[in-house]
Amino acid sequence: MPKVAVYNVSGSQVGEVELSESVFGIQPHVHVLHSAVVLQQAAQRQGTHKTKGRSEVRGGGRKPWKQKGTGRARQGSTRSPQWVGGGTVFGPTPRSYGFKLPKKVRRLAIRSALSSKVLDNEIIVLDQLALATPKTKEFAGILSNLKVDRKALVVTGSYEDNVALSARNIPGVKFVAADGINVLDVMVHDKLIITKEAVEKVQEVLA
Repeated sequence: MPKVAVYNVSGSQVGEVELSESVFGIQPHVHVLHSAVVLQQAAQRQGTHKTKGRSEVRGGGRKPWKQKGTGRARQGSTRSPQWVGGGTVFGPTPRSYGFKLPKKVRRLAIRSALSSKVLDNEIIVLDQLALATPKTKEFAGILSNLKVDRKALVVTGSYEDNVALSARNIPGVKFVAADGINVLDVMVHDKLIITKEAVEKVQEVLA
């Protein structure tokens, strides 16, 4: 089982914790990770793009000139795609980009993401994280104590209003509860700051 140090909010090591081998100690599956990230990014796309086809463009109801005898190519409408102001051929239409992955694949993806943080020494386990009042300055001080100066994902066992309010104004920092942890957030942030309580909840679900 992988072992990592446990820190307090002052940045001092207060112990160690053994992480589950099946959740934090597997060999990351690169293809599954990629598929899970693409899945989340695809689900975030609005898909509201739209162009007008020849049947939707205004005008063009009358045949521009007679079929024969003019010496020009035959034309049925001034809104055909080859005309300026005509409709678009095979243009984008509103659609959903979402797709599904099997449950086992999704679970493997999040375990791979968490294991990659352990392998890269980019995980910081805190004994606890709670703030009496929302204070961005205080939360920034905690990050400074932990020597975190890059993008960071902060995870606690349950939703903490004061932590969420304190973290949201710091660029590159995102807060989620343990039940909201996902592959995209873990992978796009350089550091994973997670409490012992959150580790236990994640292991309980994924082990």
